[in-house]
Amino acid sequence: MVVRKVSAVWEGNLKQGRGTMKVGSGAYEGAYSFLSRFEQGAGTNPEELIAAAHAGCFSMALADGLSQKGYVPRTVNTTASVTMNVVGAGFKITGIKLETEVDVQVIDEKLFLEIAENAKVHCPVSVALAATPISLAARLRR
Repeated sequence: MVVRKVSAVWEGNLKQGRGTMKVGSGAYEGAYSFLSRFEQGAGTNPEELIAAAHAGCFSMALADGLSQKGYVPRTVNTTASVTMNVVGAGFKITGIKLETEVDVQVIDEKLFLEIAENAKVHCPVSVALAATPISLAARLRR
């Protein structure tokens, strides 16, 4: 079993407060605030970190799926966009869009799209976020 930890500290109220998030490995530590989460302030936010986790997980799952079929990718470049909206009395993540471009030897596009869709559905982060609609735009780099 693998366990990963991140710690978050928040000081103050929602609008004027501030916090820091730190990954357990020490690879990242950063500030977050109301402005960085709901406006355009400096720092990160939980939704960016979810997007980073999803882009990384999906990229690895896609590379694995392609490799298992004999198509080892040179690069898998993925962007994840997390959308948060006001729903009812609060905020809700309402969608995630994965966009990926893959540099791989010649592969049938239909097979490539099947492998990409399978990676989207089965990467562990997608599974964890299954209550949220996830879309995928996958293309081959030519």
